[in-house]
Amino acid sequence: MRLAEFSNFTLAEVAADFYKYNTLERLLEKIIMRAVDVNEHLLSELATEKTRVPESYKETFTELAKLGVYAEEFGKQISNSVGTRNVLVHDYDDEETDYRKIYTFVSDCLKEYHQYCEYIIQFLKIK
Repeated sequence: MRLAEFSNFTLAEVAADFYKYNTLERLLEKIIMRAVDVNEHLLSELATEKTRVPESYKETFTELAKLGVYAEEFGKQISNSVGTRNVLVHDYDDEETDYRKIYTFVSDCLKEYHQYCEYIIQFLKIK
């Protein structure tokens, strides 16, 4: 995974290099949005009359937990990544971006999204 390559750089190296930082942002955004796409597809396939339609990207993660794809605690945890995606996409506080927060998110993202993929694969094997 290309994102793992960023763990070889220090925070200062990433923050000081326009191309490294912007590549990091784009990779994070793509990972999160691909998961949201998977979530939305699964939710549409598994929907019943009682299924609640998510009102946000964040809710796609928590709704999958309610359908038994993974534990609710994991759904809550990984859904927080949508907040990071929103900061990246919408350039909130662009002048004051907390590079440390974004850089730290890389290790969380690697761990959470590897686990997410394992849950999705396992769920699909069962179905």
